[in-house]
Amino acid sequence: MTSQIKQNYHEDCEAFINKQINMEFYASYVYLSMSSFFNRDDQALHGFAAFFQKSSNEEREHGMKLMEYQTKRGGKVVFQDIAKPAALSGDTSQGNGAALELEKL
Repeated sequence: MTSQIKQNYHEDCEAFINKQINMEFYASYVYLSMSSFFNRDDQALHGFAAFFQKSSNEEREHGMKLMEYQTKRGGKVVFQDIAKPAALSGDTSQGNGAALELEKL
């Protein structure tokens, strides 16, 4: 059944918005993992943990805004599985490098 409010909204656009929604939630998940890592007692880098927690919240908000846009346009939000983030080894440069790569996406 086609949505009654869906007008002039190409299927490719809907698919790209869904892809971006899933990318935003993936980034949020990775940042949350990094925040947890840097907050551990053997790391105790609370500034890094707070930064990555804030980044996670920001990415999740982006995903939520895109979901709202998708539904307003009459599209359907399609969620994909979120891949497990790579484990960090304890080097802050690795965390910063991973954050940079996520922002490039």
